[in-house]
Amino acid sequence: MMRLKMDTPTGLALAAIAATAAVAFAVPSAMAQRDPAYAAARAAGQIGEQPDGYLGFVTAPTPAIRALVQDINIKRKAAYTERAQATGSTVEQFAFTSGCNLIASTKPGEKYMTPGGAWKTRDASPPERDARCP
Repeated sequence: MMRLKMDTPTGLALAAIAATAAVAFAVPSAMAQRDPAYAAARAAGQIGEQPDGYLGFVTAPTPAIRALVQDINIKRKAAYTERAQATGSTVEQFAFTSGCNLIASTKPGEKYMTPGGAWKTRDASPPERDARCP
């Protein structure tokens, strides 16, 4: 795993993004988890967290699941955009850091995408995350 040097501007910026992203991903996720369709699709392994900070389809989605994921991802992008502006980062940087945190917060049995692009089911061990994750 890559270590960030906190005495460099890049290290400090990524640390600030990571701290803010930890809070930012909670807002859209908390709203989504109140939706029983989201919880059911996640539990069934139909959707999962991606390294880019957005939900992805593990299996071919139904129109209802596709609409649900698109709605959540639109809300995530809006939150990432707002927080990125506040931290002086790009939306992509903020989304990536949020993706790192979202994958880290998956529970055993939930799906996530590995850095290599494969879908994996989380077990009791830590998930595979990108080496650039804070």
